[in-house]
Amino acid sequence: MKIEVKKSDGTRRELKFEIPKDRVSQTLEEVYRDIGKAAKIKGYRPGKAPRHILEQHHNKLAHEELFKKLIPEVYQEGLEKEKLTPIDYPEIHDVSLKDGILTFTAKLDLRPEVSVKNYKGIKVTRKSSEVTEEEINKTLEYFKKGQGEGKEVQLDDAFARGLGFPGMDEFKKSLSRQMAMDKDRQNRVDIENQIIDELLKQTKFSVPASLIKKQVEHRMEEVKHRLSHQGMPPEEINKRDEEIRKDLEPAVERDIKAYLIFEKIAQVEGITAGEKENLPSKVIEFLLKEAKWEEK
Repeated sequence: MKIEVKKSDGTRRELKFEIPKDRVSQTLEEVYRDIGKAAKIKGYRPGKAPRHILEQHHNKLAHEELFKKLIPEVYQEGLEKEKLTPIDYPEIHDVSLKDGILTFTAKLDLRPEVSVKNYKGIKVTRKSSEVTEEEINKTLEYFKKGQGEGKEVQLDDAFARGLGFPGMDEFKKSLSRQMAMDKDRQNRVDIENQIIDELLKQTKFSVPASLIKKQVEHRMEEVKHRLSHQGMPPEEINKRDEEIRKDLEPAVERDIKAYLIFEKIAQVEGITAGEKENLPSKVIEFLLKEAKWEEK
């Protein structure tokens, strides 16, 4: 097998493969053997049709199966031989089978080199989850105005009973608890963002543009689906296509970088995640235990 490696841009690589006749022939023989086991050809029992008969009936299928079987095998061998670690699936181009020799090109992006340090003892500021009387009154004012519908509502025991509470005191206590829980959740998000921001500040590396583009397109579909569900017309969504893409790019790049940093820390610290566990969450928990806390 011949491999030609071409560095095109930063982490971008182009691998040209040439697989010799003998390996192609051997794999093709295996493919025809598998096809023959299930093929229904008049005059022959399954598994008994000779090769030249199978070629007449299933030549196209055999070549498709050959490519499906051999290209991933050879690609993986090429990565191991050249000691390359891709960050995503390759783009396969120029597949050709000529005179028994299979050639193809694989374009891929390498996983960036990530070096982590000073990730223990990150300073984290924790905000209070206490709910003030002013905040409760502001929320009650929202209820008083009909939850944004512009209708004035009398906030009394009758109103509270309509929401399933014995009276206003119980409603206010429940509201206060819910607001505290919401604050707690928001504070948790804020704390995680402080950790991520500090890690990104310390760790500089580039993410392949192709990976950012791929993830942006994936998230765009989610955003468009959500906008459609909210009642926005398709033509209006399409008009905002470029705007949505530009808004998503920085967040996508940040998320990819954060994940790669978490992955590296997990590797260094021996942190693993089970099938139903989330690796970034486990790394965050580790970093929070090691953090220097300040109350605000």
